[in-house]
Amino acid sequence: MNNGVTVLLAILGGVFLAMQGGLNAKLGIHLKSPVLASLIAFAFSTLFALILVLASLRTSFDVGLMRKIPVYLWFSGAFFSVCGICLYYHTIPKLGISSMISLGLFGQLLFSTIAGHFGWFGLPEEPVALKKIIGVLAMTGGIILINKN
Repeated sequence: MNNGVTVLLAILGGVFLAMQGGLNAKLGIHLKSPVLASLIAFAFSTLFALILVLASLRTSFDVGLMRKIPVYLWFSGAFFSVCGICLYYHTIPKLGISSMISLGLFGQLLFSTIAGHFGWFGLPEEPVALKKIIGVLAMTGGIILINKN
């Protein structure tokens, strides 16, 4: 897959995350519980993911491979996902979708810049260079403008 397609898919993923945030925040308003909305969203997400796995499974499932995966990887991503999503559904109705998504993006940008610099989670190191700092500052400026009343 060429880089242009990958970039477009990443942008589309961001659009989908903003859409689901808005829709599920509205569900949380109707249910009067962002946590219940998260549970429902994750239940349906599990169903949709299962359908995708079954449709795309080309080989038999390797149980031996599963045993080699560190225990914390089975739940830690899901834990932070639920926490982040619950916070999204709680704050979108209070801040508005553009403010919440831009502030959430700022949190992601800040954390990912630090995590990438140090190569956390065993991922490739992405050293912080001057142009990356300028990019982060420019995006931060944009986020401030989006949230300025």
